[in-house]
Amino acid sequence: MSTPYPFTAVVGQDDLRLGLLLNAVSPAVGGVLVRGEKGTAKSTAVRALAALMPDVPVVPGCRFSCDPASPDPACPDGPHGAGGGVSRGARMVELPVGASEDRLVGALDIERALAEGVKAFEPGLLAAANRGILYVDEVNLLHDHLVDVLLDAAAMGASYVEREGVSVRHAARFLLVGTMNPEEGELRPQLLDRFGLTVEVAASRDTDQRVEVVRRRLAYDADPAGFAAEWAAEEGALRERIAAARALLPEVRLGDGALRQIAATCAAFEVDGMRADIVMARTATALAAWAGRTDVLAEDVRQAALLALPHRRRRNPFDAPGLDEDKLDDTLEQNGGGDEDPDPDGPGGGGRPPHDGGPDTPPRPEGESADAPAPSVPEQDRGQGQEQGQEQGQGQEQGQGRPSGGGEQRPVGATEPFRTRMLSVPGLGEGAAGRRSRARTEHGRTTGSRQPRGALTKLHLAATVQAAAPHQRARGRSGPGLVVRRDDLRQATREGREGNLVLFVVDASGSMAARQRMGAVKGAVLSLLLDAYQRRDKVGLVTFRGREAEVALPPTSSVDAAAARLELLPTGGRTPVAAGLLRAHEVLRVERLRDPSRRPLLVVVTDGRATGGPDAVALAARAARLHEAQGIASVVVDCESGPVRLGLAGVLARELGGSAVTLDELRADSIAGLVKDVQETNRRAA
Repeated sequence: MSTPYPFTAVVGQDDLRLGLLLNAVSPAVGGVLVRGEKGTAKSTAVRALAALMPDVPVVPGCRFSCDPASPDPACPDGPHGAGGGVSRGARMVELPVGASEDRLVGALDIERALAEGVKAFEPGLLAAANRGILYVDEVNLLHDHLVDVLLDAAAMGASYVEREGVSVRHAARFLLVGTMNPEEGELRPQLLDRFGLTVEVAASRDTDQRVEVVRRRLAYDADPAGFAAEWAAEEGALRERIAAARALLPEVRLGDGALRQIAATCAAFEVDGMRADIVMARTATALAAWAGRTDVLAEDVRQAALLALPHRRRRNPFDAPGLDEDKLDDTLEQNGGGDEDPDPDGPGGGGRPPHDGGPDTPPRPEGESADAPAPSVPEQDRGQGQEQGQEQGQGQEQGQGRPSGGGEQRPVGATEPFRTRMLSVPGLGEGAAGRRSRARTEHGRTTGSRQPRGALTKLHLAATVQAAAPHQRARGRSGPGLVVRRDDLRQATREGREGNLVLFVVDASGSMAARQRMGAVKGAVLSLLLDAYQRRDKVGLVTFRGREAEVALPPTSSVDAAAARLELLPTGGRTPVAAGLLRAHEVLRVERLRDPSRRPLLVVVTDGRATGGPDAVALAARAARLHEAQGIASVVVDCESGPVRLGLAGVLARELGGSAVTLDELRADSIAGLVKDVQETNRRAA
């Protein structure tokens, strides 16, 4: 888009604008992560920020944007002489989610290197973003190998490219800005911590604001240049204010009192490491400069905490982001804060938002802590005998002809999650990069070679030489050296790990409704969800009870959403195992059309007591054989308990062509002794 939407024309979104502007004032803050629902001006505001950034002096002709005042001595385009720079606008480089590693870090021209002996390096997006903005839309969908590269570059301020013994290093200092929709999955904690600030955005519920958003957007779409001209004065004033705040920043004094408040706040919220303290200090300093002050006040520390800490205090992906503001105020007051009089009136175009959490923060009951774990849903005291009756006599329930939803129980809370044993799909896949099953990937150990399909990315040098060697005489080569042609090039094949689609099929019938059992079942599924998050899987949730099954959650990358649906799962009624398996079969069929390379793993959580209609067991076996016929990997988590066990879950597992594990065997530490015994047996046999 040639004319970006004016930053000052964005309606509302005070937190978003403030987070971006603070990074424009002080790039050392470390970037910002914008979390929120779609259609909330996330990308619009980020793209508009680039027009407000001060011009950057660069060395003429340098592809890596070296500063003429202090050029990088190791620049691949260097060495550069001092002085003689030119100014240009700050670049905003967008990193597509589907970009390759070579596109991000750059690549060597392998063909020229082999045929001509020239070490020709083509810079990537990291080089283009040096001393500018690197924008990643939907950053939570970025592949793991690209995340690793971003982590290295953000930590070291440089990018290293290694290709077949040739090393290139260049500066890569950029303002990292990412946007994401949390419903599509969370970020890895390592990358999350690299963002200096985080803001939550949501669409306004105020009618007048929504009308103004639509009015401005329609006017912009009709005449972008004319609309931008109307806001040129406001844009110019904001640009001047950013420049003034940048000039004032070195004079801002961060006193010992403010430092103590920062340290006490980070300690009170138990954030990991020291990066939070440093980011809070830089943010508070930038806030003071933005307000035109040379002293950091308690209000600056408070606002810095609200921006820098929410994404750092999460212990697992199921924790809700946010801070307990009452606890924050108490901490600041106990450590010398609260005597300054904050200015409630923030200036337009990015002033400080109010401290009440804004419209994005849902109301909490009085006295409830924001960082406390979500309370478990209370169990129903009455009906214990009815639950036990459902547990022990499903046949009588069916004979009495009760309605399918009879005996429904309120949801119970899950037990604490634990580390689960490794579940994987057998064979070798070619799906998205992850950490579960074996697959052919762009990264991992080299297992062989093949002719390249399209652009060559990973050269297998030995195989290329072997392919070219027999043809040297025919190509006129009689002395030393090697003539290599395109047909000789060989691509390295590598083996790593892929992410899978883990589809949970959970029995929510009356036979599973006993309190202790359902709490343990939910704890087991929660543990498997946590494992899926760590292994970069997609997850889906199908539940069955009464007479039918339903898709509680279509396949998604958000394990948070799956955990929330699991927490609210009611129980009761008959056990239609066949309906659950058939619904899962349909979900997998549709998902196979959308993403054919991602292999599924079916996890059925049940005691196997099929009671949903006549011939329920036979129908369940027939539905299971549909999955077995298509080679779908499956695991049955046997939830049967008590001294007398029927073993029906094991029978179901055999019909699925998979394996069965009990709730106890699902724990990783429960099989440690078994693994040790097997290893010892193999060692003796060898």
